[in-house]
Amino acid sequence: MTRLLPWLDRFCLAATLTLPAFYMHGRGIAEVLMALIDAGFLIRCATLRDWSWLRSIWVKAAAAWWLWLIICSIPGIGIGGSKSLVQAIVMVRFPLFVAALEISVLAAEPARRWMQRVLAASTLWIAGQTWLQFTTGSNLGGYPRHGDGELTGPFMLPRAAAPLSRLLFPTMLPAIGRLLHAGTRGRIAAAAVAAAGIGTMVLIGQRMPLLLTGLGLVVSALMLPRLRRPLLIAMAAGALLLAATPLISPPAFYRLVTKFTDQMRNFPDSPYGQIATRAAVITLDHPIFGQGFDGFRNACPDPQYHRAWFGAAEDGGGAAVCNIHPHNHYLEAATNSGFPGLILFSALIIAWLTALARNLGPTPDPLRVGLFVTALIQEWPLASASGFSAVEIAGFFFLMLGYGLALARAADKTVPISPSQATPIT
Repeated sequence: MTRLLPWLDRFCLAATLTLPAFYMHGRGIAEVLMALIDAGFLIRCATLRDWSWLRSIWVKAAAAWWLWLIICSIPGIGIGGSKSLVQAIVMVRFPLFVAALEISVLAAEPARRWMQRVLAASTLWIAGQTWLQFTTGSNLGGYPRHGDGELTGPFMLPRAAAPLSRLLFPTMLPAIGRLLHAGTRGRIAAAAVAAAGIGTMVLIGQRMPLLLTGLGLVVSALMLPRLRRPLLIAMAAGALLLAATPLISPPAFYRLVTKFTDQMRNFPDSPYGQIATRAAVITLDHPIFGQGFDGFRNACPDPQYHRAWFGAAEDGGGAAVCNIHPHNHYLEAATNSGFPGLILFSALIIAWLTALARNLGPTPDPLRVGLFVTALIQEWPLASASGFSAVEIAGFFFLMLGYGLALARAADKTVPISPSQATPIT
């Protein structure tokens, strides 16, 4: 069996490198490929009898959260029946996929270089079709802007901004870092690349991804002083472009300014405010176990939860506000598995971020910072989000998370050991 491992490793790497294409244009195939990568990783561990990765702090946190979610989804404790229990059990595929990338698939530098090229191509694919749609009125598939005027990039529906906001940092920051070494022209080009990135996000016209991109730019500027000038120029260019949207892109202005201002002014009665309130009501009524996997989806239509703390609607919007998830990963964790699940999920996010930031040093690698920022904005607590397991967004997140953890693990091997840490010779 050991002789087959190189072939298994090549298959897992090839499958990983094709995943971004299927995250965008074939989610079912992406799920199958992720399952095969998981299986390949487990076969590898069993063959080599190496399970040392289970001692990782983030793996222990993920296991605790997953096991509690399973308990909360058992029929009679959760309300989703056997379907909910099965969905909770198979959630293990995501942390297992991350571990596979960190420990095996992306452990070698050549594999990581290929991963970087694939992420860059994905970024250009989304951004390029966004600009094509902006300038010609439709993308390569013939799809126009969406109903409110959002640019959809290569998609039929308005879902270009979320993956692009995550891809932008690990592809843009290293490029800016390289360009800054190329003299005056390089510095101008670096500022242009940064401005093009934020400008694309503005023109797409989706509010939360743009806000998270702004947060990512601030964090990147704080962590990378040598990249601070082009990033500040990009933020200023983005602000000027936003101010100009009433002339160059009225739909973007409507969504980013007019509609957003109205929603924030009347947040309790907005759909997002009512969904958040409903999730809080469900959690407070079931603080220990929640309602099991898909707890919000299953419990939301029940009239006993149609209550409001704020706003004009006494029933909190009734059944009309119900959705398949509460648009926030922390509220999702709470409705699925109560306050213990929320605490365990938060601990997992902290463990991931801590591992990504390991050994960054005083002059961190822009790529590693970009991958850290991607994870940070993906799991920023004050954000509207798709479901935690929605592959079109979550897939990119877990892919880049595993990539970032593989880089952090590689950095562990290159950090010199101080005399105080050295093992004495006896």
